[in-house]
Amino acid sequence: MAIKAPRIEPLDILLPAEPLLMMGAGPVPIPARVAHANSIVINHLGETLARVIAQVQSMARYVFQTESPWILGVAGPGSAAMEMSITNLVWPGTKVLAVRNGYFSERFAEMARRVGGDVTTLDVPLGEVIDLAQLEEALERVRPAVLTVAHGETSSTTFNHHLADIARLARKAGCLVVADAVCTLSTTPLLMDAWDVDVVVTGGQKGLSSIPGVSLIALSQRAWDRIESRPADPPHWCLDAKLAAQFWHHASYHYTAPTSGILALHEALHLICQETLERRFARHAGCSTAMQRAIEALGLTLYGQPASRLHSVIGIEVPAGIDRRQVCAHISARYRVEISGSFGLDIVRIGQMGEQCRAHHLFRTLHAFGSTMRDLGAQVDLPAAAAELERTLQRMHDDVI
Repeated sequence: MAIKAPRIEPLDILLPAEPLLMMGAGPVPIPARVAHANSIVINHLGETLARVIAQVQSMARYVFQTESPWILGVAGPGSAAMEMSITNLVWPGTKVLAVRNGYFSERFAEMARRVGGDVTTLDVPLGEVIDLAQLEEALERVRPAVLTVAHGETSSTTFNHHLADIARLARKAGCLVVADAVCTLSTTPLLMDAWDVDVVVTGGQKGLSSIPGVSLIALSQRAWDRIESRPADPPHWCLDAKLAAQFWHHASYHYTAPTSGILALHEALHLICQETLERRFARHAGCSTAMQRAIEALGLTLYGQPASRLHSVIGIEVPAGIDRRQVCAHISARYRVEISGSFGLDIVRIGQMGEQCRAHHLFRTLHAFGSTMRDLGAQVDLPAAAAELERTLQRMHDDVI
């Protein structure tokens, strides 16, 4: 008997009539130019795409703050860019030291184990950053070839703010540094060359304000030399950096590239270049500071120590008696704003990345969040929070936000 076609709801029925404002830990709202670019399909081997890719690489060097020629795109999420870094730099027996203070830094360690790496994790309490003396001791003891770290650990809203010092110690110990910058690239300073970071990976859907599913990786010459010296081809064909380089540097076929996503990424990078990193960093720092002060004015507590809090994703402790999952469901259903839960912590998370850092989005989100907490029985002062948000934003230049 032939299988009959299923009866399903079309998207205009399945999706809400009013789109949700995406204010969680990603994906984030995308600008109209990025959305339009993502609707265009072009030849994946044509001259036009080759010119687009050359411009993507040029703009990416500015955003990564590197002069390295080794900029590659990845047809996959930020995790695929992470895996490309690991599968090319790590092989059976390679010693890897993974700084672990959350879910995504643990993902680096798991990826390294799966390709046969000899992995040692350096555990850091959630909400805290690594102690440099402890790191130096671990580097001396383990003698790794590769060190992995999440510059911004979105799962615990932790900012490993001394990445430059981490890289300095790693360089002294003779190992390469691989950094996850999915939520920090373009939202906070990251100077790949000046800090001697060997590999930086990022996804499109967070700091860059592009679409999910197309990512970037930047590699230093040191990292590329190690890839060239591999004793055998990496186990993942699609993520083989040398094969990817044939496409990204020589317009040679690797696989059918996500052309629409590359066009979207081009426009997202172009918008960052037009804004400039200096102004973008100021916008993110100012908007996040304003939202953090407003949350405290509500009467709620921010997660983590101030020095180790991300600008790009802030964590908020949920008052006793309120379920964080109920908070996320209520704010979405009633106020049409999407925020994120957590990875086991009793917090909710609000994103402050790219297009999320606009004054009108902040006010709408604060109202929705404060109202949700009040609806669920928390004692909050929403007028005081709104006044604090307005006061802090007014101290910033109008053209920053």
